[in-house]
Amino acid sequence: MKNKHYRSPVRKDGFAGLGDYAAIGEGRSVALIAPDGAIDWWCAPNLDSQPLFDRILDTAIGGFFQLEPSEPYSVTRHYREQSNVLETRFETESGSVLLTESINSTLAGRLPWSELARRVEGLKGHVELNLRLRFGTAAETRSPWMANTAQGNVFHIAEMMAMLRTSDDIEITHCEDEQVTGLLTTAPGSRSLVALLVTEKEPLAVPALTAIDERIETSHIAWCDWAKSLSYQGRYATQVMRSALALKFLWYSPTGALAAAATTSLPEGIGGEKNYDYRYAWVRDACLIIKAFVYLGALEDCKAAFSWLSKTIIRHGVRLHACYTLEGEVVPEERYPDLQGYQHSQPVRVGNNARDQLQLSMYGDMLATAQLFIEAGHILDLATSRMLGELANCCADHWRQKDSGIWELPENQHYTHSKMACWLALDRAVAMANEQHIEPTWVGRWQRERDRIRDWVETHCWSESKQAYLFYPGSEDKLDAALALVHHYGNAVNRQRMLATLQAIIADLGHGTAMLYRYSNVEKEESTFVACAFWLVEALASMGEAAQAETHMKEIIETLCGEGNVETFNEMFDVRTNSWRGNIPQGLSHLALICASQALTATEK
Repeated sequence: MKNKHYRSPVRKDGFAGLGDYAAIGEGRSVALIAPDGAIDWWCAPNLDSQPLFDRILDTAIGGFFQLEPSEPYSVTRHYREQSNVLETRFETESGSVLLTESINSTLAGRLPWSELARRVEGLKGHVELNLRLRFGTAAETRSPWMANTAQGNVFHIAEMMAMLRTSDDIEITHCEDEQVTGLLTTAPGSRSLVALLVTEKEPLAVPALTAIDERIETSHIAWCDWAKSLSYQGRYATQVMRSALALKFLWYSPTGALAAAATTSLPEGIGGEKNYDYRYAWVRDACLIIKAFVYLGALEDCKAAFSWLSKTIIRHGVRLHACYTLEGEVVPEERYPDLQGYQHSQPVRVGNNARDQLQLSMYGDMLATAQLFIEAGHILDLATSRMLGELANCCADHWRQKDSGIWELPENQHYTHSKMACWLALDRAVAMANEQHIEPTWVGRWQRERDRIRDWVETHCWSESKQAYLFYPGSEDKLDAALALVHHYGNAVNRQRMLATLQAIIADLGHGTAMLYRYSNVEKEESTFVACAFWLVEALASMGEAAQAETHMKEIIETLCGEGNVETFNEMFDVRTNSWRGNIPQGLSHLALICASQALTATEK
């Protein structure tokens, strides 16, 4: 023990690394925990609420909740098997402790309040830990204040109430309106508890500490029960299970909506402007997550998510918004709170202006997902069936327009991916109509428009000199990794051109690695897009190139799931510095791993 070197995690200018965060959640909110025991992000009680802790966006005024040894230490972390309960082990010269963390639920579902529980167990020797709690002020727009009650101190943060509960062996050394500090010294076999109870616009229940502690294990059992209900039996089962559990963080249980990610404004490139709010439900992301749920055999989640998406589209109309709130409303217009930003990356955003963009690929996403939903054994109701027919008509009417594309770019163009996705939408509509799942009245029109799209793509989007489908007509030699998503078009229309395009994407957007940038020249301002690498694997496997797909998959897994990573994926990965970038947990990254693994599994049948 005396010869072992202990080095505490190091922050850069007060910021932990974006790839160092682990997530905990309960189907309503997600907290991010750094290796030094600090919860630097938690929007409570909901994923898109104002953050209670937001130091990840501002080290000077952001809120956080930390339990950390007072002497130098080493740290190891992992999730319990088939669970989202996190275990962290701190080793110091004087001893070791185990920190177990959960946002609690019950076997019957989520609690009517938010309950963040942190259990501390002494393993060896004696270790002193510092407790530090500072509430966030939402960019100085609210001022926390404390009230003494018969049940204990209650903190009011605007319309939110919070109560810190601690076991008797924890000494509170300072307690005021905005922050609390305390000390805990562990001994072999000791067991202590720190918990934060939160509610908004509702009374606050105050359960016994023993009940909170027991619910850590109840939550673990609930996670395990869900994981055991999954039917996936294919390749990369360990990584698929962890990605499935990560996607479950983003499933908003009160409505069934699927958030794109749990955070806002974490940069795609340090110091850059690409910092977006992803705490909403994108039609594209939701469809792809539903696809992953189908492969997992997650029947309840799949049905709830598809039903939410269908009802939301019916309510707002088939001229789709790119994204909706988790309650199914229109996403708010962007505003820019006065926060430092992660490592000074500006602007910090709340809301997302992509809500008003025309993204034609969403029609392909929705209709392809509907067919997959049917193939999984589900039955459409009449309202959803009619809505799908209207979506197909809308696609047939508008496919000739320029749009913002899948990457939500400010420049409207005839993006090749968008056109291929429109072809896919009408192809799936024809198939569902022929099988009597949707009204067949317009099937002849859909067939003709589908074929017109094919002819347009083959005439305008193929480059003989590049031997690839271009980003958009007239884009010279520019390529788009998202074309891997529409490999079904290639299999049905022009297999050789699609295979050639995939090879060109590898050569031009991979820069010598299995990771891919989204499109040509974007490496100047951002990192590789994790989902794109997995999309390529899925496309290669689905088009019969199993050996190459497997080679790429192994390299991706080795790159992303290295030692020390808890396998909670961000949006992007910087291959130049081996560091993560973008919002976290990112649904696209995890669902793409599942779909790639399923495609590789299918090659063995």
